[in-house]
Amino acid sequence: MLNFLFGFGNSGQAADNVHVVDAAEVKQWLAAGEAVLVDVREVNEFAAEHIPGAVLNPLSVFDPARLPPSDGRKLVIHCRSGSRCGMAAMRLVADGYTGEIHRMRGGILGWKAVGGTTVSGMPR
Repeated sequence: MLNFLFGFGNSGQAADNVHVVDAAEVKQWLAAGEAVLVDVREVNEFAAEHIPGAVLNPLSVFDPARLPPSDGRKLVIHCRSGSRCGMAAMRLVADGYTGEIHRMRGGILGWKAVGGTTVSGMPR
């Protein structure tokens, strides 16, 4: 069960299209306009603090159909520390998503550790 939750299928092998990436690399991708960022934390967590430009799709009601269009950009999923984004990635794989999925190692905590900024409140 833990393998499935953290990015691995029933065989214990990582899904071929799920990758773990460092927050510093995600920061570079976002600055260059090369990534779309999906935050799978809950609404209250997002309102308290989130990465500018992140799109909220909480794990508790995660819906692959609600992903923003990537328009050729990398899809990056993040949470608080890196665990929930693995569950969201596996939901995408189970739903038949075949594009590349990037899980941000360390979540928003990792983001802040590399000097990433955050904002509070909900987008209008």
